[in-house]
Amino acid sequence: MKTARWQPTARRIWLEWLKPALLILFVTSALRSALADWNDVPTGSMKPTILEGDRLWVNKLAYDLKVPFTTWHIAEWGEPARGEVVVFFSPANGQRLVKRVIGLPGDTVELRENRLFLNGRPVDYAPLDAATMNAIPAAQQSAHEFAREQLPERKHPVMTTPALDARRSFGATAVPAGHYFMLGDNRDNSLDSRYFGTVPRDQIVGRATAVVLSVDRERWLAPRWERWFRAME
Repeated sequence: MKTARWQPTARRIWLEWLKPALLILFVTSALRSALADWNDVPTGSMKPTILEGDRLWVNKLAYDLKVPFTTWHIAEWGEPARGEVVVFFSPANGQRLVKRVIGLPGDTVELRENRLFLNGRPVDYAPLDAATMNAIPAAQQSAHEFAREQLPERKHPVMTTPALDARRSFGATAVPAGHYFMLGDNRDNSLDSRYFGTVPRDQIVGRATAVVLSVDRERWLAPRWERWFRAME
């Protein structure tokens, strides 16, 4: 008798609660996979633009529409532009990374002692404003050098750390068709295209458009209110 009573109850729970909940979860996951999503930032490879503890809004419809949970493209209507911050899957291990687009298909990219050359021409640099530089704690700023890298399409902050043993130079590298060359803004502390090569177009997830919220992991996850709802440089 108990079993007979239990079976209708279990079926009713499944029909009324679990099945709709699983359906909602699936639909939500599919929308996040294909349309837009959050992206947590665990490392400092994009400092001073993006800090550890920032949570980014990623527009997955910026360039194309994909089949949910895959990299298969249903339709394309745009291409990543130089200077944009994008989320992509690493060619080395499939890990999701956040970097800046530096080289476009057909470009040549070169780095000479952290000075960028695009298609044989040097990129200009300017002093970085104090407000952006102050994203780094004052006690740490003396270990770094800051500048504003002035790409033809966009200006953005970069940071170097002279004391680190880093790959600051490489020869002219051609970007193949359908690929992109990515660099972190924290040039001396970033695993990027200098190490794993160019990134195929179909591995780009979307464009990071804003810091939605930010917490300081060194201060018990205290909110960094000044960084909330901050547009991406």
